[in-house]
Amino acid sequence: MPADSRRFPPPGVLLFLGFGLLILAAIGVSLRWVVDQAIGAPISFPGLVVMILLAYTIFTITLVLQRKEAARGLAVGLTTLTIPIALFLLVSPVPPLALGPGILGILLWIGLRRPASRAWFSEP
Repeated sequence: MPADSRRFPPPGVLLFLGFGLLILAAIGVSLRWVVDQAIGAPISFPGLVVMILLAYTIFTITLVLQRKEAARGLAVGLTTLTIPIALFLLVSPVPPLALGPGILGILLWIGLRRPASRAWFSEP
């Protein structure tokens, strides 16, 4: 490992890790509902989506913590989840709520594209 490598992630990567943990928390809260649906039918669309999102999120966070080059693309892909959330809130009865996910998505996009964040993903 080079002497100039950083042990502490840059702000964009830290923001992404917080976003990933937020997704994991949301999955944890919704898991009871998914399990209740699984009692009636062993395979349900919401259950399938939640399990795929859970696997993708855990895999991406693991690669980010390992500083793998492949993690950057996966992280940018995971940040695109803010787009449908913002659009859904935009057409809700309270449209200003869309500012939260919209701003978070922009900050994640900018943060993961900064040179410090690109340098963080240095392992092949």
